[in-house]
Amino acid sequence: MSHTTEWKTRTYLFEEDGTTKVRVELDTGTSRLTGHGTARCNPADKDVPEIGDELAAARALEDLAAQLKQTAHRDMAAVGAGPRPASLKPYGVWMDGADVG
Repeated sequence: MSHTTEWKTRTYLFEEDGTTKVRVELDTGTSRLTGHGTARCNPADKDVPEIGDELAAARALEDLAAQLKQTAHRDMAAVGAGPRPASLKPYGVWMDGADVG
């Protein structure tokens, strides 16, 4: 079964007084989700707006990803195919040289 679709995202960045806030909106055509992220510059650090943008955007995308995963889990449960228990193995199956087995 082939399936092609387009999901649209919009990313909004707001920066004021060393604080960056990001809102990422996802429109799947059937639902909409919004992720939020914030980054604050330590007053002792040099203010580099790009770093705040990157951190806040990453946090907003992580928030959005968590919401999308929750939605998928609910949809799986609705069709009788519940999610598998979360693995404790990190992505890439490595962790600072420790044997994760």
